[in-house]
Amino acid sequence: MAATKKPKAIKAHITYLEMTAPPKAQLPVPANLHTAIMRAENIPLAYYRYLYRQVGARWHWVDRLRLTDKRLAALLHSAASYIGILYVNGAPAGFYELRHESEEVVELCHFGLMEHALGLGVGKWFLLQALRAAWNLNPQKLKVTTNNLDHPRALQLYQMFGFSPVSTSDALVRPLSDEEMLELAKRDSGMLPVEAPAK
Repeated sequence: MAATKKPKAIKAHITYLEMTAPPKAQLPVPANLHTAIMRAENIPLAYYRYLYRQVGARWHWVDRLRLTDKRLAALLHSAASYIGILYVNGAPAGFYELRHESEEVVELCHFGLMEHALGLGVGKWFLLQALRAAWNLNPQKLKVTTNNLDHPRALQLYQMFGFSPVSTSDALVRPLSDEEMLELAKRDSGMLPVEAPAK
């Protein structure tokens, strides 16, 4: 049986942004929608991976999927982590993840909407709620990164809310291979031991 080809790495141009004061924007709750944002403390790993995939598959998010349960739990269940989940009309619709780099610095590690929530008019409002949650942690500075594989308006949106670019770099993103996706599916369905690392 011929070995499957590994997908080619994709070049990403990364922009690093910072903000040093809370956003001044005021946005009303989207009309005609039942919305709620709930903090997920000690989030189950399977649920986190579901959110991560649903939000990030279009934008080539892969890093967290390659982590073992032990490594992912260490990140998500630490005191430095804060995850807020958006629900629209009773169903999960997106999430944001904040992380304390230090007492002075909070990073917006992940932010995004699921595909079914796009076009509902909740994106800007949800980002504003994420930024307010971050500033409620009393940092002196917020950080975020985006790249050319993200939503095409991501950079513009972050700048609209007060982030300023501070540097750029290039990196390679290695998409999941068919073998990795099969291994991850087995792991998430309970067919692999909890600590078995993805190949």
